[in-house]
Amino acid sequence: MKEQFLTSSVQRERDYLRQYEYLVLTLSPDDSLPEARRRLVEHSEYGKWELERSKLYVGGGRRFWLRRRVMQVQRTV
Repeated sequence: MKEQFLTSSVQRERDYLRQYEYLVLTLSPDDSLPEARRRLVEHSEYGKWELERSKLYVGGGRRFWLRRRVMQVQRTV
């Protein structure tokens, strides 16, 4: 299983008002699906990620795109 973190500089057309950061999980056909499901649940519960898209490829590989909104913190001092 491979995890790739994309920064908020990645822009998508439908997200022009909001800035998101992306995490892409890639599974080969040999990886176990229960392990991938467990990692997706951990990312969504503890990291505040939400599943944006999933794709199943012909050879059996899978790819999951997770996103979360970038929090803009303003100084109060």
